[in-house]
Amino acid sequence: MKKRVITFGEIMLRLAPNGYYRFFQDDQLQATFGGGEANVAVSLANYGMDAAFVTKLPAHAIGQGAVNALRGLGVDTSQIVRGGARVGIYFLEKGASQRGSVCIYDRAHSAIQEAQPSDFDWDAIFDGADWFHFTGITPALGPNLVEICKQACIAAKQRGVTISCDLNYRGKLWTREQARAAMTGLCQYVDVCISNEEDAKDVFGIEAENTDVTGGKLNKEDYRSVAKQLADQFGFAKVAITLRTSISASDNDWAGMLYDGERYCFSKEYHLHIVDRVGGGDSFGGGLIYALLSGKDTQAAIEFAVAASALKHSVEGDFNRVTLAEVEKLAGGDGSGRVQR
Repeated sequence: MKKRVITFGEIMLRLAPNGYYRFFQDDQLQATFGGGEANVAVSLANYGMDAAFVTKLPAHAIGQGAVNALRGLGVDTSQIVRGGARVGIYFLEKGASQRGSVCIYDRAHSAIQEAQPSDFDWDAIFDGADWFHFTGITPALGPNLVEICKQACIAAKQRGVTISCDLNYRGKLWTREQARAAMTGLCQYVDVCISNEEDAKDVFGIEAENTDVTGGKLNKEDYRSVAKQLADQFGFAKVAITLRTSISASDNDWAGMLYDGERYCFSKEYHLHIVDRVGGGDSFGGGLIYALLSGKDTQAAIEFAVAASALKHSVEGDFNRVTLAEVEKLAGGDGSGRVQR
């Protein structure tokens, strides 16, 4: 029987210049959809799992376009609430070399941002569910979303559903103080915490020593302490941390660590020449959830998650359009990139 995963958050319209053009250097914008938890659902559907995405979207054509995009990739959209006036938008200018990417949000008063707790029947949503995933982006949308996430977590816990959360701090959405207050409350329900090399510091003040993220210096071994402090503070069963060394906007080194309360397992490191890095962390989350639900051990799980997210950096758009076989091949050691005939 397929494992069922529920993800909850905002899906946005992504508008981006073609290729690596700057804003308005070209008179066209590519229109696609993406968003943290939706991206995770797409990854899981790609791997053959029963993945459902929950949000609130307007009943007009743009809202329906988002629904159709998810349906076309195998995501269950039956629990999406329809209503509200607008779909959130984000504008993306992809960086290259020493010029970083730029992301501009236009998501105020989106349907999900103005959603109320009464919009969601969590008992019905979690019927038959094995796993629930959300990110720190969703409660950052407003106090009402903090309450909705809390109600979802409580309902999931009552049904014995495993809960994962990607801390995903976004400084354009809320302050560190607001994030810490909200996430401290929500993380008491979380079983599997996902963080990048900066989130734990931004949200909880837990910092790896001898690391300078902007200077391209990452001391991976010191993230053992970060993972253990997170687990000790909140009782997480597992803590996963992505480890990105940014050489430039075009070239990164990419690895990850998974702590299971006893072992600290590090993945192999990949050198990435980036096509599109947006959604890289979400593809890691999707890979990790799949691996853990499939019964992979700690080392195999982090290898799968990092391989999945390494591949995402080669794919245009938010969604990780890769297959289970492609991920297993890379995780197994074949990163040659040779033509498949």
